[in-house]
Amino acid sequence: MTFTKVSAWSGKVHTLELNVTQAQVNMWRNGMVIQCAMPQLQAWEREFLITGMTQEEWDEMSAQSKEA
Repeated sequence: MTFTKVSAWSGKVHTLELNVTQAQVNMWRNGMVIQCAMPQLQAWEREFLITGMTQEEWDEMSAQSKEA
């Protein structure tokens, strides 16, 4: 499925194709923990669904927090 999200960190719009079913999305939206609803996704892919942040943004944010 294709998801378009706005990054909570940068405000940029990102679109990503993820290997999930509508049933998995429904389970998550109905309260199931995302790790259980979509165990096949990598952690950063699940984080994208939650926050809209890409792996690159997480890396950039982490690097900035280490500098502070």
